Amino acid sequence: MRSRADAVSACAYEQGEAPRLDPRTGEVLWVDIKAGTVHRARLESGFLRVVADYQVGARVGALAPLREPGAGWVLAVQDGFAHLAQDGRVTPIASGLVAGGHQMNDGVCDPGGRFWAGSQALPREPSAALFRLAADGSVERVLESVTVSNGIGFTADGATMYYIDTLPHRRLEAFDVVGGELTGRRVVADVAGGNPDGLAVDDEGCVWVAVWDAAAVRRYAPDGRLLATVELPVPRPTAICFAGSTLLITTAWLGLDPVPEGSGRVYAMDAGVSGPPAAAWAGTP
Repeated sequence: MRSRADAVSACAYEQGEAPRLDPRTGEVLWVDIKAGTVHRARLESGFLRVVADYQVGARVGALAPLREPGAGWVLAVQDGFAHLAQDGRVTPIASGLVAGGHQMNDGVCDPGGRFWAGSQALPREPSAALFRLAADGSVERVLESVTVSNGIGFTADGATMYYIDTLPHRRLEAFDVVGGELTGRRVVADVAGGNPDGLAVDDEGCVWVAVWDAAAVRRYAPDGRLLATVELPVPRPTAICFAGSTLLITTAWLGLDPVPEGSGRVYAMDAGVSGPPAAAWAGTP
């Protein structure tokens, strides 16, 4: 099955990433990694109406809501984790986790309230890692020898984690999650024609993957079968989330010269299946 997405944001973002639906407010949030900004919007009549923009003061790869209303968000920032308050204040939680040209990238919370986020290595070599932030603020390195940690997503029961280390293999992988630890690493699907980036797991347990430089988002069954392809008019989709049955897709114009019209905007389409909002971090600011 093939379908097409349409632009729903007025602005374009150089490195739009990590869209999330906040279950507390119904707002959509996303980041612009290179600009170090977080954006909040409401999806109204098929269009995103921005209600707030935040300057973090460092590159920001991903975010997740806290559980309490008005309590803000946990961020994966340049060198670790931080808390963003609703008034824009940024407070470090754990700093100095990455250095030497590395930076934090994509991340999500699991159903148990732990925030998982990984780093990417610059230059590209397997020296980055995947981290897990517990509710008490402690951090563990749970996966080593990563090059570009990207999409992370969990099944509803938290028993399976889907994961993308974009380079060098360009594939979707899965782990069993037992007591917060990762076991049973396996390949779900090889992703051809571009670089797999962000992902989201829908309510049927299938995995949607944004494929950078393929102008597409692909839906995979848990056994790796390709079920559907969403085509975009721009080459670099980065990440995805669900707002009910609406699939929201961030894109980037980073590295493009000339920049194709519409690159960097947020896109949307009716996925024909729903997906959950973002899971919340169980910690406190």
